[in-house]
Amino acid sequence: MTEQRTPVTVLGTGSMGHALAEAFLAAGHPTTVWNRSPERAQALVAAGAVRPDDIGDAITASRLIIACQTSFAATRASLADAGEALRGRTLITLNSGTPTDAREFADWVTERGAAFLGGAIKNVPAAVGLPDTLLYFGGARSVFDEYADTLRVLGGDVVYLGAEPDLAALYEAAVGATLLPALLGFFEGAAVLTARGLDVRTMVPYTTKWFQMIESLLPLMAEEIATGDYTRLGSSVGVFHAGIGNDEQLGTESGVDMSWHAPMHELLRRAVAEGRGGQSITALFELLRN
Repeated sequence: MTEQRTPVTVLGTGSMGHALAEAFLAAGHPTTVWNRSPERAQALVAAGAVRPDDIGDAITASRLIIACQTSFAATRASLADAGEALRGRTLITLNSGTPTDAREFADWVTERGAAFLGGAIKNVPAAVGLPDTLLYFGGARSVFDEYADTLRVLGGDVVYLGAEPDLAALYEAAVGATLLPALLGFFEGAAVLTARGLDVRTMVPYTTKWFQMIESLLPLMAEEIATGDYTRLGSSVGVFHAGIGNDEQLGTESGVDMSWHAPMHELLRRAVAEGRGGQSITALFELLRN
């Protein structure tokens, strides 16, 4: 006998929402989609999804609603026209926003008689459905347990963080803080190389190794922060402080804009002024926390 898959409604069919709906369709889940711009869902309809014009009809089509719009505010604005359709259903968010936004939205959902689970997917749309794609969730454990198998359609690494509904948004902010600085560093390196007429693709293997080195140090740096013992890493604030002049000179020599370094340089100068030059670079955490 064919297993009956959980019907799912996906709100928002941008690049990520489109990928989510595609994954549900591929796994055999009856899938309803809704988007403010209906034309963005046409390809999904051609693949077998149902697209009602009214968001209320989209919600009543499934007990499980996955919202993947730009923000909690956007999702709330869309649902404002849904009336009582949410009552008795489960709404799981996979959008961006602050922990405060998530808590307020969770309250808004539960006031309307629905269960809430706040989530985040830590990868790009092309990685949806892959075994190592990470999704994590905060909210009622019973809700997570009920739909965990369905959520694994979106990625094989599905994690429950705890009962607070804002935990996914909190971890999204904490983990995501590394993204833009890391990308800017790569773009800067690309600018330096191309200024010499070199192909940026030549640096990719070495940058990958560099990221792997950083990855290997994260447990030790986390241990230093947890214990307040900034003596074990062996890479001091003073070493980074001494390199400020090199950064500035490289910018001058290559014609590359290094101005985004200024706040980091200021942080290093403050740390040295506080007498932290001999401590590991992890000690910058103390300045950020203050």
